[in-house]
Amino acid sequence: MSAPPVAMTIAGSDGSGGAGIAADLKTFAALGVYGVYALTAVTAQNTRRVLQVEAVSVEMVRAQIEAVREDFEVAAVKTGMLMGSAVAAEVASLLNTLSPRWLVVDPVAIAGSDGSALFVGDARRTLIEHFFPLRPVLTPNLPEAEVLLGESIGAATEERIDAARRIAGMGPQAVLLKGGHMEGKWAEDVLVTERQSWIFTAERLAGGGGHGTGCTLAAALTALLARGRSLPAAAVQAKEYLSAALREAPELGAGPSPLNHFHAFHPREEEKGFEGEGME
Repeated sequence: MSAPPVAMTIAGSDGSGGAGIAADLKTFAALGVYGVYALTAVTAQNTRRVLQVEAVSVEMVRAQIEAVREDFEVAAVKTGMLMGSAVAAEVASLLNTLSPRWLVVDPVAIAGSDGSALFVGDARRTLIEHFFPLRPVLTPNLPEAEVLLGESIGAATEERIDAARRIAGMGPQAVLLKGGHMEGKWAEDVLVTERQSWIFTAERLAGGGGHGTGCTLAAALTALLARGRSLPAAAVQAKEYLSAALREAPELGAGPSPLNHFHAFHPREEEKGFEGEGME
């Protein structure tokens, strides 16, 4: 049996199993990728709310990443909840030593369940100064994109493409602007690189979103990139995986249900017309 590709997630915990490290590792496993991780924060949360958050020390975060680095060749890294500027700066500096082909940055700053703050410090400045020079694929939702731009973003597709392009112009090699916060029948994600743009659309499911959808989409993108898919092909299949996980959610918890990460989904081989890209 050949060894699977390795993907790493650097993020916080979720005891309810639906978001954060838990969602990332489930998604990696479901998509045939071996998952490793570094924990940045411990949260007490469920599907309804975040009760308490405690940061892992900068020293311990560093030790976790270094332990993985000395033993694994990591194909792709996803960052999620980094908790604060000090941890984020340390993670950014260590990512250069990991040298993954792909870096996916999910700019988690606010919990989707109840609006709890998940970052201590200036999240916008930290991203721009420490992560944007690493040329990541950035996966903001609409509120996070508005924070980065310092202005509201209109509902029209053209306005969101323009917003994603302006964020990409700040440093990231690509921006996947998620459409989960938009209203209407269709959930529309926009992917923009320096040269092209793509629109990925799926029908919005009745009952609203699930718990951990943003984490799961970014993790699926990371896993598929680790498996060698080009960026647009990985984005297409990541959205398909998320849509199926939402459709087959097990209806657990009193809030938005966790997803079914282990539904029957088999990543397709690379599709013609997509040119691969990687970290520069």
